[in-house]
Amino acid sequence: MSRIGRLPIAVPAGVEVKIAENNVVTVKGPKGTLEKELPHEMEIKLEDGHIVVTRPNDLKKMKSLHGLTRSLLNNMVVGVSEGYKKVLEVNGVGYKCAKQGKKLVLNLGYSHPVEMQDPEGLEAKVEGNTITVEGIDKEKVGQYAAEIRDKRRPEPYKGKGIKYADEVIRRKVGKTGKK
Repeated sequence: MSRIGRLPIAVPAGVEVKIAENNVVTVKGPKGTLEKELPHEMEIKLEDGHIVVTRPNDLKKMKSLHGLTRSLLNNMVVGVSEGYKKVLEVNGVGYKCAKQGKKLVLNLGYSHPVEMQDPEGLEAKVEGNTITVEGIDKEKVGQYAAEIRDKRRPEPYKGKGIKYADEVIRRKVGKTGKK
């Protein structure tokens, strides 16, 4: 049986879970509301403060959907109760980031500043040379952080660019002169 799929999800106080037909799950909490349509093959039940996901049979597809469904539900519950955040660092001489209303303005050595609009439900905060992306949807937070990082990925020689705070960049040695 799926090791992840069989674990029950504890629903914290202040979080409300509704399971409609076709496995449309709505999770409401102090930070907001998330709604997602999960695979209809899985059976989702709310039992005394815990969400339990069960699968109909042991086919390979059902096994993989079992763990996925449980993980998606857990991400929704954690999102509405605690929220998610990703921290990015801007490294490099002359590389700057600033916030103008709902716009993130990045100066990354291009001939023009790069402007990015915050997506619905997400907020990017700038403090010095760090950007913090916060929101309740784990998928959207990760996607927006990846899009920001894509504007100037860290390079291995000097380490310039935008990197995740917990990311380690493998450094390379540069060219050496002829003797």
